[in-house]
Amino acid sequence: MTELNKTIGLIGAGNMAEAIINGLLKSGVSRPEHLVASDVSSSRRGYMSETYGIRVAEDNISVFNRCEVIVLAVKPQHMNEVLEGITKDPEYAAPGRKIIVSIAAGVPLQLIERYIYAPMDEKERSQLPIVRVMPNTPALVRAGMAGMAGNRYAKKEDLKTVRAVLEAIGKVVEFDETDLDAVTALSGSGPAYVFYLVESLVTAGVSMGLTESDSLTLSLETIKGAVKLMEETGEPAELLRKKVTSPGGTTEAAFKVLEGNRVKEIIVEALQAAVNRSRELSK
Repeated sequence: MTELNKTIGLIGAGNMAEAIINGLLKSGVSRPEHLVASDVSSSRRGYMSETYGIRVAEDNISVFNRCEVIVLAVKPQHMNEVLEGITKDPEYAAPGRKIIVSIAAGVPLQLIERYIYAPMDEKERSQLPIVRVMPNTPALVRAGMAGMAGNRYAKKEDLKTVRAVLEAIGKVVEFDETDLDAVTALSGSGPAYVFYLVESLVTAGVSMGLTESDSLTLSLETIKGAVKLMEETGEPAELLRKKVTSPGGTTEAAFKVLEGNRVKEIIVEALQAAVNRSRELSK
């Protein structure tokens, strides 16, 4: 990957922030001297400094002021407090062009704008684009999937910069903000659905007399193989499924049970429930 010659600050140094830092360094997109992170925990700051060689700060305003890209990596319930702390600091002012990136689930662009833009005129606001991102936990192993949406001030070049950051931990697709609730339901929560499937397969394997270890190996390798087959052939999931399902065979017997219990419809209903909850949290 091409090095992104920008100073990147992370406000909050939890697991997802660490995933971003680790990805940026391992991919060569950034260097330790170009990264800085703040966190309320002194032990966490010490860990990040010792492990990755990055700079750390006790206060958020210094990260905001010194960096060109600022990632808000705080929990949604803490976002208001963090933004208020930054924008009410005496050192907060129109800072020149910076990109604000939020990875807090359910926090709309409008809320961040309400704090960040409060003391600014239109010209100053245009220099501070905000991009909302919905990542997922496989980012911890650089296999994440993220959706992003920029506000009205986010230019093509700004989105390209954010894309470079996110591609250090996986893949990213650009959306309108109105689509991010669906992104949250499908890929944000998606890893949990896969874990649930594996959990179920392992339980079934054990119930049929296999060991838990063998059941887990069979489940994981089967899922990985199926995904690779889809990626390399480019064939639709439905077509590949039908190729495996021989008339009168074992797979067909299994699908009679799945279809009889409306499993596909229930999955759609479950994701709709996740979408609805995401919308509630965004209000």
